[in-house]
Amino acid sequence: MLTNQDITKRIAELLLEAKAIKLSPDKPFQWSSGWLSPIYCDNRVALSYPDTRTFIKKTLAELIRTEYPDVQAVVGVATGGIAQGALVADLLELPFAYVRPEPKKHGMGNQIEGRLENGQSVIILEDLISTGGSSLKVVDVLREAGIHVAGMVAIFTYGFEIAVNNFKEKNVKLSTISNYNALIETALEHNYIDESQLESLSAWRLAPEVWGK
Repeated sequence: MLTNQDITKRIAELLLEAKAIKLSPDKPFQWSSGWLSPIYCDNRVALSYPDTRTFIKKTLAELIRTEYPDVQAVVGVATGGIAQGALVADLLELPFAYVRPEPKKHGMGNQIEGRLENGQSVIILEDLISTGGSSLKVVDVLREAGIHVAGMVAIFTYGFEIAVNNFKEKNVKLSTISNYNALIETALEHNYIDESQLESLSAWRLAPEVWGK
């Protein structure tokens, strides 16, 4: 039976194999925020690999069953949490909805797509947590609509201190199935990186806003 540590490292391995996560500490990527980063993560790529998306789906579903057994619906965060959220909701036999970044500018002007009821308890599903800012806006939208947010689950988190503080401030429990520490351990074991790059990768996680400048 796989331990939690085994699972977090297996997820990291699958994401690296699918090239959903790329590590390049010597030639960093630039995020839209302007931050330089040794890592680029697009977990939507994992959806193209049936075995990988199934393992992720089952792991997320088991996490929800264990930590949030009473939720009545799954809510995906657009766009990364929509497809995986629908897969997880189907496995759990729960209703599914998703939240847009902003209300539609035509038609009904919906921001919440799907049918949720006032007082209903939901779990939010996200693919990636960086600072948590955009993900937590979904919490605000749902709470304003009278929906009870039991927590949020995600495939991967960088584990930034700012994200930890943002989730604490909003009083939202976050659970993930993989994380930056597991990724770096796995990447080293499978030769995606070498020992000489560890210090730089660790420094980025501690102060991403100034890393590489």
